[in-house]
This record gives sequence, structure tokens and C-alpha cells, in this order.
Amino acid sequence: MDVFANLALGFSAAATPTNLLFCLVGCLLGTLIGVLPGIGPIATIAMLLPVTYGLDPLAALIMLAGIYYGAQYGGSTTAILVNLPGETSSVITCIEGYKMARNGRAGAALTVAALASFFAGCVGTIIIAMFAPILASFAVQFRSPEYFSLMIFGLVAAVVLANGSVIKAVAMVLLGLLFGLVGTDIQSGVTRFTFGVTELYDGIDFVPLAMGLFGIAELMANLDRRFEDRSQTQKIGSLWPTRKETMLAIPAVLRGTGLGSLLGILPGGGAVLASFSSYTLEKKISRSRAQFGKGAIEGVAGPEAANNAGAQTSFIPLLTLGIPSTPVMAIMVGAMMIQGIAPGTALITERPQLFWGMIASMWIGNAMLVIINLPLIGLWVTLLRAPYRLLFPCIVILCCVGAYAISSSTFLVMMMAGFAVLGYAFGKLGCEGAPFLLGFVLGPLMEENLRRSMILSFGDPLIFVQRPISLTLLLMSLALVLMIVLPSFRRTREVAFQE
Repeated sequence: MDVFANLALGFSAAATPTNLLFCLVGCLLGTLIGVLPGIGPIATIAMLLPVTYGLDPLAALIMLAGIYYGAQYGGSTTAILVNLPGETSSVITCIEGYKMARNGRAGAALTVAALASFFAGCVGTIIIAMFAPILASFAVQFRSPEYFSLMIFGLVAAVVLANGSVIKAVAMVLLGLLFGLVGTDIQSGVTRFTFGVTELYDGIDFVPLAMGLFGIAELMANLDRRFEDRSQTQKIGSLWPTRKETMLAIPAVLRGTGLGSLLGILPGGGAVLASFSSYTLEKKISRSRAQFGKGAIEGVAGPEAANNAGAQTSFIPLLTLGIPSTPVMAIMVGAMMIQGIAPGTALITERPQLFWGMIASMWIGNAMLVIINLPLIGLWVTLLRAPYRLLFPCIVILCCVGAYAISSSTFLVMMMAGFAVLGYAFGKLGCEGAPFLLGFVLGPLMEENLRRSMILSFGDPLIFVQRPISLTLLLMSLALVLMIVLPSFRRTREVAFQE
């Protein structure tokens, strides 16, 4: 009964006209920019983060969550229609979705993707509502040693699940940790890594970093690519799947939802790992494997359900422990801190209206996406035909205005430009920005919890292995490190990412 009472509280907070408007705006903006190939939810949220500055905390979080869902949906649309994934988790959707479009079944593929996403999003939200309070009550046992060990586990998992070289992923995490230490040490008052620049005394601002590293850098990378085939968008056809397609899609949606809900909770996993795993599962258990690669509806339904379920359940570590499990959640942590909100167990007990209001808004946002996006498919197709030379300058101007508006300082605009160049260089070197961002966000928190732990133990480092939960997390981290070292696992990992 407590769950129903809490959800009633959440809907009373989220269903106000103002919050519904911001949820709608977030879904539309997210879909609008998410439709542009190669940008994705991370860059979209980073670029639109300044829009939420003057909003009420709940309205700001609802709008950002709507942007996230919209960008996820927009990425699937481009994957199906023009074989260009708008975000990483939609790469798998290209394989079967575009083939269905070539076979005249684009409308059915889009409908199945939308309904699978809606169903998985609803199930993921139910899981959050049921298990987040339980996990939060367990998290009450966490103290500084446990939080430090949990962050170590999260960063190690991010390295294991990062695409490409393990060494590069480790380097990116360490670089992010170093950037996170820039500023004034709270305890000693000594400035670190500021090089005499007074604007850095308070540390590197999160918003210009995120917008430069993921927003502008993605635009620069896309300018290197050619998208001439965007004019060859497929005909939509009927929006309704056939009876046979429906019977094949339903079990795939159920399997994808279950798999995505589980994998979304893992640090570093989220929607990307869930969609790839779901496609692999569907391909292995399908009775008509020959259809895969030619337009199998299961290859659209399963991964789309998995990535949306994973996107929902990735909120659980954030809302209960205050630990971001994915780069998108790291940006959400930054947004919460800007609004003066400390994510974690205190959020449920001290600000229940905010916590449950955000959960209720997840249902509302997913419903809005289905209602508003299926009728607007023609509009997104038209947008895809717009020349990039017109779209990109508008996005760059939006980012510059957002960076300047933080403190009316041109230094932040230059900082954003510097991180854009750095992000572009990362891409050229084959280094992912996600481990860097997680290291940057978790670095100051790790330092704070490490210092607290050493104070509690009077300088004895054994405190991390004397507490059962902390020891378990460290052993799990060690097991992941050993898995990376093992040649057989390393080969399997490389083959999986190549596939």
C-alpha cells in the first residue's frame, strides 16, 4: 500500500499543468535533436542543460528526463528510416529496422519500436517504484568506506564495458579523476592545478565540460562524415504490424524488458549493453535465424525494449545511492547539484515529493512519446532532409548561449571550446568520453569519502577490508580486473565489441 500512496503523491506533484508542460517540451526537444544522426542523448542533455537553470527543481528534472527519453526515441527513428543511429544503443536497431524499411515495413518497425519502448519504460518505472525504497533502506548501512568501494567498483565496471582498448579506458578514467580535482581543496584551502587562473578556483564547471566534450565534439566529428543518403529516406507505409509480426514481437519485448531491467542497474551498463545483449539473445533463440539480417521484427522489438528498460533502471543507483552508473546519469547528477539537490538515500526521506514526482513523470513522459511521436513521423523525415550546414550552426549558437548564461562569463565559452577540441581529439584517438565523464564526476566524491574513511580509522587503510559490504565491493572490483587480465576473457570482450 505504501507504494500506491507514494505513487499517488508523485502523480499529484508531476501532473500539475506546469510540470506536464515541461515534460512535453523535454520530450519534443529530446526527440527533435535526437533525430539528428550521431548526436544522441548524452550530447542532447548536455546542450540543453542550461535551459533548466531557472526552473523549479522537480520541473527541471522532469524536463531533463523527458529530453533523455525523447533522444532515445529519436535515435531509433533515424536508425530505422535512414540506417543512421542517433545514439549508441540504436546501432543494433539499424540492422533489422532499416532492412524492414527497405522491405516497405518502416511504419510497422517504428510502431513496434515505440510500443516496445513504452512497455519497457513502464515496467522499468514499476521496478524503480518497488525496489528503489528497498535498496535505499539497504543503503542506509553505507558509510564513507562503502561509498568509496562502490565508486571503485563503478569505475572498474566502466573500464570493462568501455568500447575499445582497456588501457585507453583506464587512461580516460584517470584523466577524468585529475580534472575533477582542479580547484580549491576544501580542507586545506590550497588551490590545485589552477595554474593561477582565478576562474578555476571553484573547479571546472560541469556544464561547459559536458557541452564541449559531448555536444560540440560530436558536431565536429559529424562534419567529418558524409550523409548524402539522408535524402533516400524510406516510405513509411502502414503503421500497424501484421498478426505474425505481432506474435513474434511480443515475446521479444518481454525478454528484452527483463534483460534490460537487470543490466540497466549495473555500473557502466545501461541501455547500450542491454540492447546489444538482447539482439544476441534473440538471434540465438529464434526459430527463424535465417530471417535475421533481412528484417526480423524480433531484432527491433527486443533491443528497443531492452534499451528503454535499461535507461529506466539506470536511475536506481542514482536516486538511491547517489552514484551515476552511466554518462547520462553523471549529467543528471550535475543537474541535481546545480539545483541544490543531493542524490542518495536522503532524497527519499527528506524530499519524497521530488523523488516520487520524478518517478511518476517517467510514466507520463513515456506515454507522451507514443502519443506525440507517431503522428509526427512525417515531420522527423522532413527534418532529416535538412542540410547539416544549416542545422549545426544553430546548435553551436545554442551551446555558446547556454555556457555564457551560467555566469555571464566568456571564460566558460572558451572552456567549452577547449573541451570540444579535447573531445574531438579523444574521438580521433579512439578514446571514449564516457569513462572520462564518470571519473570527473566521481573524483571529488571519491576523495571526500577516502578522507572521511581515513579520519574514522585514524589513518588505518584496513577499514576498507574490515567492513563486510566494502570488502565485498572491493572483491567484485578485483574479480573484474582479473577478468580483464585473463586472455580468454579479453579475446571474448574484443570479439563482442567488434560484433
